Amino acid sequence: MAVFNYTARDAAGAVTEGTLEAPARRDALRRLQARGLKPLKVEEAGAAVRAKESAREGGPDDKDLLPTEAECLPFLEAMADLVRSGMSAGESLRLLALRLQKSRLRALCAGIWAKLGEGQSLSAAMGAYPQVFDGQTLNLIAAGEATGNIRDVLERLITHFTEQKEFKRKLISAMAYPLFICVVAVGVVIFFVLFLLPRLQTLLTSLGGKLPLSTKLLMTFADVFVVVGPVFLVLAVLTVVGVARWRKTEEGRLASDGLLLKVPLAGSFVMRVSVLNFCHTLAVLLENGITTAEALRLAEKTAPNRALRQQLREATDRVLEGDSLSKALARTGYFPRLLLDRVAVAEQTGNLAPGLRDISRSYRAELDRWLGTISQTISASVLVAAFSFVAFIAFAIVAAVFEVSSSFRF
Repeated sequence: MAVFNYTARDAAGAVTEGTLEAPARRDALRRLQARGLKPLKVEEAGAAVRAKESAREGGPDDKDLLPTEAECLPFLEAMADLVRSGMSAGESLRLLALRLQKSRLRALCAGIWAKLGEGQSLSAAMGAYPQVFDGQTLNLIAAGEATGNIRDVLERLITHFTEQKEFKRKLISAMAYPLFICVVAVGVVIFFVLFLLPRLQTLLTSLGGKLPLSTKLLMTFADVFVVVGPVFLVLAVLTVVGVARWRKTEEGRLASDGLLLKVPLAGSFVMRVSVLNFCHTLAVLLENGITTAEALRLAEKTAPNRALRQQLREATDRVLEGDSLSKALARTGYFPRLLLDRVAVAEQTGNLAPGLRDISRSYRAELDRWLGTISQTISASVLVAAFSFVAFIAFAIVAAVFEVSSSFRF
């Protein structure tokens, strides 16, 4: 038997406090109602202590233990495991607040459990942690509470966040190798220009003789690089700082995001990722019973680019005015024609949510292939450029050595 502390109001309206024993909080509530008391606050004595301790651990005085966005998926997975076994959401949170080992996740569960004990709904309790749960997650949880399908909602949220996590992993893996090649290539160039060439120039000058054109060009490049390099670096730093400050303003963020969409490679990448996130999120929201208007408002916020988000917001307005989703999205100019045709078919057949799910799945595969191609192209281009420069340096050095040695008289 667990011991529960309660605050309740009797028939006369007087507030009374006390403790009682019950197998679970649900049973405690029933016993209070059987006594003619209206429960205001019911929480397990041990859990309340743990909740307060965990809340203090994750409070503002200890920022290292404050729950972050990284705790969202583990929280949903842990809660879903217990809900699958037949436990209610409240009982699952109570058990997680007592049993979890990770401090941040335990603090999150304990904090939500404490708010449930105060009479708040699960979605409202989770809403106290905006740094962990976004708006679409809270709306889906609220819909699950209203329809009694909290288990299905948790399963779909876990699938959604797992797919997003896997996509980010693939994205990082695809771009890590080209970035590494670029860094190595720049390092090789700097090493030759700043360390090897000055010593070679000193040696060749001391030996005398006429240098070939390739060696002269290489040394001229080195001299210019030594002078222009620091200036270019300072200008680059100042430009980055200036752009960062400009992007802090709403006008600057909107204008810079609009310019980014016009950059050939980066703009295409941002549009593809935003289209994928929009379709996938909209499918998840519609599958869980969110209204079309609310689903569109939430899905448009998944676009990180403000200029693209503004176009999606205008498309949402057109849909709410009676236009079809495919036509509204076509006016943005960012969605591929084939994707729009599939959306139109899904609308006509009344299977918009499953259709969007299929679209996002196939579009994700297409985006993976595109990222692989871009990654290989960038890697190959950087390698060819680096090897070409190194080959030119080797040719210039060898040519200079032969030219100087031929001028010797024995």
